[in-house]
Amino acid sequence: MCSMVLLLSLGSGMAADSTQREMLEKKFEQQMSGATLVGHFSVDGKNNGKPPREERYEIASAKKISGDQWMITARIKYGEHDVSVPMPLNVYWAGDTPVISLTNLTIPGLGNAFTSRVMFFEGRYAGTWQHGKVGGNLWGKIEYAKQKTDESPEK
Repeated sequence: MCSMVLLLSLGSGMAADSTQREMLEKKFEQQMSGATLVGHFSVDGKNNGKPPREERYEIASAKKISGDQWMITARIKYGEHDVSVPMPLNVYWAGDTPVISLTNLTIPGLGNAFTSRVMFFEGRYAGTWQHGKVGGNLWGKIEYAKQKTDESPEK
């Protein structure tokens, strides 16, 4: 009898976890679609007393494909580069916190061997990046479409 109660309680816990994960994934999809990541990135060993460089990623859409696999379509602006590209990547969860993970991804117009781990929480993002032998950190805030509308000056 104790075994049956334990199995039933484990089964209901997994169902609750599944439902909670679905809710978190839906929220992530809604928040990222139309969001803009505005921040900075550093390059390991390249401080030279200069401030970190600016970066900007305009996320057109975020869609779950299956399992941990997602398709993120983004406009990536940094340096002289400005490209819009769909990127297949993984989204893993640290509790209620989504973490984007890509490994050795080729990004058309930018090159190959891009690796990154980026977490999102409370309107901010932070992580690491690697492109070949060069890498560093990235961080910033997430501007949501509603915020952009609310913060626009009235005409």
